[in-house]
Amino acid sequence: MKVTVRLPGALRELARGQAAIAFDLDESATVGGLLDALGAQLPAVERRIRDETRSLRRHVNVFVGDRNIRDGSGLAEPLSDGVDVHVIPAISGGGCLERRPAR
Repeated sequence: MKVTVRLPGALRELARGQAAIAFDLDESATVGGLLDALGAQLPAVERRIRDETRSLRRHVNVFVGDRNIRDGSGLAEPLSDGVDVHVIPAISGGGCLERRPAR
């Protein structure tokens, strides 16, 4: 099955400028298996997504289609043919959303 990983701008430099990377995986593939394949091809990118225990880093979200894997089966989340998997850094702080007076 074909699966595409979509990377945020912050990881593209480590991925040789690629915004999307296509993989051909077994029908039983999971997000964890996809990240294994990504790590074999681009180890520096995979290290930014998973920590040394191979767990998803706390400030990284992974979506299969429109579903956050943290709300489902985590790294065991199954994949389907043609799905896009988005890697999205978590946004925190809220400072950029404060209302500021117009000048």
